[in-house]
Amino acid sequence: MSVQLRPAADDDLFPIGDLHYRSRACAYAGIVSPDALTFGSPAALGEWWSERWHWERDTHRLTVAVAGDVLAGFTYLGPAEEDGVAELSAIHADPAFVGKGVGRALMLDALPELGRIGTRAVLWVLAANSRARCFYERGGWVADGVTRVEAIGNEPVDQVRYSRTV
Repeated sequence: MSVQLRPAADDDLFPIGDLHYRSRACAYAGIVSPDALTFGSPAALGEWWSERWHWERDTHRLTVAVAGDVLAGFTYLGPAEEDGVAELSAIHADPAFVGKGVGRALMLDALPELGRIGTRAVLWVLAANSRARCFYERGGWVADGVTRVEAIGNEPVDQVRYSRTV
């Protein structure tokens, strides 16, 4: 499968919200409750991405993967809270493209940019998301022992931090 990667444009933000909503529902099914998965809406996530991008576009990078005219995935990265550390804040593939190399292409594209921000990069993943954890581990990321609890749709969910040298 051939996908093209490019910087996101303003008119990508609502489709990104839609993809994020569907990706989250698919990836987190069985990990969080159905009520948490349906919290908000694709339009609400589009608004959220529009607002976030408005404030962070000078310090962050939003990249989309497209297959023809279909949005297949996206990444969002920038500086972490810790000085000299980069953070991969989001990597999502449309459920129809999972397992077809979109995530790998996005990750390979993100790594050099993470390295321009810091010498180390971090990301957070749901502790129970074994598929995502295996994906990151195959890419050289390692759980570094830091954990947190964050809400998805008002439901607290355990997360594990992964890190790697970039």
